Order: sequence, then structure tokens, then C-alpha cells
Amino acid sequence: MKKSTTGLMLGSALVVGLSGCASSGSQSSGGMSTSADRAWYQHPVVCGLAGGLIGGGIGYATSSESDEDSGAAIGGTVGATAGAMLCADRTPEPVEPQCPSYGEVPAGVATDAEGCPLDSDGDGVPDYLDQCPGTPAGVEVNAQGCPLDSDGDGVPDYRDQCPDTPAGAEVNALGCTESLILRDVNFEFDSAKLTPQAETVLDEVAERLVANPNVRVSIDGHTDSVGSAAYNQDLSQRRAQSVVDYLESRGVEQHRMRAQGFGEEQPIATNETDAGRAENRRVELDEWE
Repeated sequence: MKKSTTGLMLGSALVVGLSGCASSGSQSSGGMSTSADRAWYQHPVVCGLAGGLIGGGIGYATSSESDEDSGAAIGGTVGATAGAMLCADRTPEPVEPQCPSYGEVPAGVATDAEGCPLDSDGDGVPDYLDQCPGTPAGVEVNAQGCPLDSDGDGVPDYRDQCPDTPAGAEVNALGCTESLILRDVNFEFDSAKLTPQAETVLDEVAERLVANPNVRVSIDGHTDSVGSAAYNQDLSQRRAQSVVDYLESRGVEQHRMRAQGFGEEQPIATNETDAGRAENRRVELDEWE
């Protein structure tokens, strides 16, 4: 057989064989498989060896007798390179998400410097999903970005002075159905000085009032019937004012509050027993309309 014919046959074998490897490799890449998933004959090393052998044969067969060695070397080098390139792993590198901590960001969504969706109020719900933008810092929200309202009364928890209102009950702007007795808001004996425990209770009251700036409140003081009516009236007024002063020191504007003393005029229990008198000594919080 003539060398030119042999070269033609080897060349055809190179084209057909390596094209098959490359085609199989491309199909595997299209399926997002890794190099570990490919058949052994698709490996670049194997294809390079095959290409080198076939290329060397082509170079030898197509060269003159004086150039057989160099022709074989050049053909082997070209064939090995072509074989390795045709069978190279073309599996695309996985694309890193724009915002790894969030996931896929929809097109057109405003993002920050890190490529994450903007969350202007910092509540954990991005602006494009947030139905309640502008939520105060630190307020717990639901999946829609709105402040939680555990009792469903329309007053969010962070403003609700009565967070356990029964379902369906009509409430005022404080979230209460009626005047709220401030339990454990007590005073030193025969005094308007708040106890430490009372101050702790009032800290929570103040926090909710500060978060509810459009509401005005009335602080109403009451006593039992021990002592004269005039004395009890004055004591209840001083105690109500003491509560107002403390709330003001915690950030509630003074013009939003009024202090009222009712003395012994509005008992809610009997004054004939210690337990009853203890109930009558109280401070109430109500909406001031």
C-alpha cells in the first residue's frame, strides 16, 4: 500500500475517532457531569496518546523517505495536542450566586454593595418583599416584614400594653379593652416613692408608649379608705404624678400624659379586708382621648 494511501486512512481514523471522543465528552458536559463521570476513552490523556500515535503515523506516511523521522515526530506532537484538546473537560464551572447568604436574587431587585437585596429597615425581609417598610429596629416581624400581632387585635406587640386580648375583642389604641391596672406598680408605705419592682414594670410600659407616639394616656391613682378622704385624694394624685415623672424619664413626652388622683372614690373591692384594700390601692393606665 502506498504511503499516501496509508496517511489518508490514518488521517480519517484520527478525525473519526477523536471526533467521537469529543462528541461524547460534549454530551457529558451538557449534562453537567464531572470528569469522574466520563468514560475512560474520553480522558484527555487517552485521547492525547491515541492522537499522538495516529498523528505520528500520518506524519510518517506522508513524508518522504529522508524526512520520515521528523514527519512522524511532528505528526505525533500535533496529533497528541489535538486529541487532548478535543477530549478536554468542558464542564462549565458552577456559577456562584450573586448573594450567597440569600440565594438567587430576582432580576431588577435593588441590591447593596455585596449584591444582596436591600433591607432598608433591617428586619430580615428584603424591601421587594417587605409589606411593612420602615419597621423600627429590633421589632420582631413575620414573613411579610410586618410587626407581630400575637392577639390579632390590630395593635402590634411592640406597642400593645395588653398583648393577650381575647380574639374579637374591641380595643383602644393601647391594645386594651379597658383601663389597665398596672400590677406590681407599688409605692413605699404612705409615700409616692416607687419601689424598684414598680420601676421595672414601668420600664416596659414606657418602651411600648415610646413606640406608640400618637397615643396620649391618663395615669390614674387610687387608694383604699384608710385615712381621711382629703389625705387619700392628695396621696393618689402624688402617686399618679410619680408614675408620670418616671415614664417621662424613660422617654415618654410629658405632654402625652396626665396624672389624675381619685383617692378612695372608685374602689374595685371591699375596704373591709386586707386583700380588698390591697386591690383598691392601684394605678391604672388608660387612653386619654
